Amino acid sequence: MDTLSQLRAGQLHGIQRLDLACGLTSFPREIFDLADSLQVLNLSGNALSSLPDDLHRLHRLQVIFCSNNRFTELPAALGQCAQLQMVGFKSNQIRHVPAAALPPRLRWLILTDNQIDTLPAELGQCHQLQKLMLAGNRLQQLPAELAQCQQLELLRISANPLAALPGWLLGLPRLAWLAYADQPLASASANAVPWHALELQQQLGEGASGVIYQAAWQDEPVAVKLFKGAVTSDGWPQSELAACLAAGAHPHLVRTLGPLAGHPDGTAGLVMPLVPPHFTTLAGPPSLASCTRDVYPAGTGFSVDKVLRIALGVASAAAHLHARGLLHGDLYAHNLQCDEDGHCLLGDMGAASFLPALPADVQLSLGLQQLEARAFGCLLEELLAHCPTDLPALAALRDDCLQPQPAARPLFADIQQRLAGLAA
Repeated sequence: MDTLSQLRAGQLHGIQRLDLACGLTSFPREIFDLADSLQVLNLSGNALSSLPDDLHRLHRLQVIFCSNNRFTELPAALGQCAQLQMVGFKSNQIRHVPAAALPPRLRWLILTDNQIDTLPAELGQCHQLQKLMLAGNRLQQLPAELAQCQQLELLRISANPLAALPGWLLGLPRLAWLAYADQPLASASANAVPWHALELQQQLGEGASGVIYQAAWQDEPVAVKLFKGAVTSDGWPQSELAACLAAGAHPHLVRTLGPLAGHPDGTAGLVMPLVPPHFTTLAGPPSLASCTRDVYPAGTGFSVDKVLRIALGVASAAAHLHARGLLHGDLYAHNLQCDEDGHCLLGDMGAASFLPALPADVQLSLGLQQLEARAFGCLLEELLAHCPTDLPALAALRDDCLQPQPAARPLFADIQQRLAGLAA
C-alpha cells in the first residue's frame, strides 16, 4: 500500500499502480503528477464521494477501483477516460448511473452492492463489455439494449428484485458465467455446525465472497468458509448455502457438511471436509489483463489422460448439478482442486442459481444449461492449450460447446457420454 506522504513527496514518480487507503475525503491532485505512467488506480476504502472533472488527464489509466467509499452516483468523469477498461465501485451508495459515466473501451464493470434501480440504455453501446457485476442492487429489469453487448461473457445479477430473466439473455453468443439467484433464501438450520465446537486454525485462502480457514471439528480436519458480508460479488451467502445443500454428494464435488451457526459476530459460514493436501487449485483466477480467462502457472502441461480425467470429472459434476436443478454459474479452472492423476473436485457454489422448475420454463432451463456448456468449452479450450498432443475428438467437443448459437450446444448428459466413450 502506498502512502499519501510518499505521493506528495514525489517518491512515486513512474509507478504504474497506485493504492491509497487513508481516509481520503477528496481526490489528491498530486495523482496527476503520475499521468505519464499510471495505469491502475485503487482508491478503495476511503470516504470519497466524487472524482475530479479532469480525471481524463490520467491519459494512461486503464483500471480504477473505488469500492467502499461514499459515492451516490457513478462519476461522469469516468466516461472521458479514453483508455479506461475496468471500473470497480463495489459497496458504495450509488443510485444513479449516468450514460456519460461509461468509458468508450469499457470491458469490466463492477457495481456490486449498491442501490441502483435502473441502468442507462447506453450500456448497450459498450460493445467491448465482457464482465458485468450487478449483484446486490434494486434492479427490476435490465435494459433491452444490453442485448447489443455481444462480447458479454460473465453476468452477475443475483440479489436483485428482477421480475424475470429477459428472453434475449440466452441469445448472447459468448455468455458463459451467469448468477441470477433472485431471493435471499433462509439459512438452513439442519446439520448446522456450532461455532463453539470448531477449533479454528490457519487461513487457507480467500476469494471474492469469503475467507477459508482450516479447523478441527469432532477431531476431524475441516474447512470453514466465513463470508465477508451480507452481499458478495456473486449474491447472498444464504443462496450459496442453499445451493450447497441442494447439490448433495458427488465424487467430483466439494461436499458441504453444514452451515455455520452461532458465530459471535453473526457471520455466515459453511463447513466442508478438508480437501486432501495433495490436491491443488488447477489455475489462478482471471487477471486484469485476461478479464474472463483463468491464468495458469508458467510451464503448466497436461497429459492426454489428465485432460480426459479432468474434463470427465467436471462434466459429470455439472450433469449432476443440472439434474438436481442447479446451475453452477462459475465453472472455472480456479474453482477446481486436482491431484496429479487428474481427479478433480468442483467447488465454490457462490454463483449457483436454481434452474426453473415449472414445465412452462423447460426451454429456459435447457437454455441455461447450454449457456454453462460454453463455460465448459472455455475450460476444455484451456486444457487443450496446455496439452502437447493433438486430440481431434476433444477439439470437436470443445468447438461444439463454443458454438455461438446457444441452442446448438450439447447438454451435459451428452458431453459426459462423449467423454466417457473417449476415456474407454
